[in-house]
Amino acid sequence: MAEEQKHHHHLFHHRTDESQPVVEGTDVYVQTTVDEDGVEKYRKEEKHAKQQQHMGELGAVATGAFGLYERHEAKKDPEHARRHKIEEEIAGAAAVGSAGYAFHEHHQKKEVKKEEDEHEGEKRHHFF
Repeated sequence: MAEEQKHHHHLFHHRTDESQPVVEGTDVYVQTTVDEDGVEKYRKEEKHAKQQQHMGELGAVATGAFGLYERHEAKKDPEHARRHKIEEEIAGAAAVGSAGYAFHEHHQKKEVKKEEDEHEGEKRHHFF
């Protein structure tokens, strides 16, 4: 009987109000209030693209800094200079790829914003 009253909460299913049921499972998304036109969907997509853009920028900065570090190590350690130069080139390529991903996500964010504006009735006309 004591086992029936005791309810274990998992890490992401903590709740303070006992009247709300606990949703268990991995295939359930959090329900949000959506306007009649689905504007919330566009805002979530825009927020997601913005977060991914920032992650791409962070990756570009981090790999660029690692490339500079490897360049310094190549000068400092001439015995292993070839290895450090190779790692510097790899870091440079990764930085370019990460910057390209950030650029892509920036344009994705702009596209979602444009779709949201068109969905709300504001159509942008570019004549020039």
